[in-house]
Amino acid sequence: MLVGKHVKWILGGFNVATYHLLDSTVAAFLAEKAAKLEASFEADVATFIGPIHDALLREFRDFIEHLANRPGRRRRLAMFLQTDGGSAEAAEKMVEIMRHHYDELWFVVPDAAMSAGTILVMSGDRIWMDYSSSLGPIDPQVQVHDGDSHQFVPALGFLDKMNELITKSLAGTLSDAEFALLSRQHLGTIRAYEQARDLSIHFLKKWLVEYKFKDWTVHRTDPLKKGQPVTVEEKQERAEEIAKKLNDNKLWLSHGRYLGMKTLTNDLRLEIDDFQADAEKHSLIREYYDTLFEYAQRMKQVYCMHSAYRSTL
Repeated sequence: MLVGKHVKWILGGFNVATYHLLDSTVAAFLAEKAAKLEASFEADVATFIGPIHDALLREFRDFIEHLANRPGRRRRLAMFLQTDGGSAEAAEKMVEIMRHHYDELWFVVPDAAMSAGTILVMSGDRIWMDYSSSLGPIDPQVQVHDGDSHQFVPALGFLDKMNELITKSLAGTLSDAEFALLSRQHLGTIRAYEQARDLSIHFLKKWLVEYKFKDWTVHRTDPLKKGQPVTVEEKQERAEEIAKKLNDNKLWLSHGRYLGMKTLTNDLRLEIDDFQADAEKHSLIREYYDTLFEYAQRMKQVYCMHSAYRSTL
């Protein structure tokens, strides 16, 4: 079937009168693939593509409720996620919604889950990626206003610059221009940036211990502790280590840095499931996700949710 690999060509090659039929064809193809993925993961399957934003929480809640309340639902949710990031607070609410309805939560990242998306993924019991998938640093983005315009900048970069100016001030090497810049900063704003940083770390420490590490009961790789029970304190230490590394903008040098599975497993020692190891699962994921993503782009949708039973497209 051509739909999976050539949805852009198909939708671009026909006139408007043919679109309705093509919509039905694509919808049927996606529903079929989603159903097969449910069998493969032994889980309900849903996909979220778009920003993690407060404005989408009600629709997200309704979508998950619809999926979880249908006859034959499963107790595990495999959430396919593609996002450039957004609000850590919105990510927390999404976790609460999914965990209310499901006993187990797996995240599948076919492409990228960045920033707040990485925070969200860390709430999963398992994380599925392949060699081309990416997570990202979790240093929060904050909105900076300049007259009538505004832009998002990494909070940690701002705090680093503030600390640099304060250090120069204490050393008596602060220039007049730098003094003017420093004096314009509001203490409440600076504190908000610090809280945004601390909140990102807090979520990772909490969720990794509670979910990702719940089955980590015996040391497997540490030669000095191999075979010994893993304590809660050791889980908390590992979670804090991962959280601080992902929050370290000096380590990654860019908020938009793509951290692949190899980096996550080698540098952060984070356990990731490689869906490429299962050829059938890998093929299904690619056919389903690539078609859905391309179709959403063709429909000019910056946000969508999809399952075998419901779609926002």
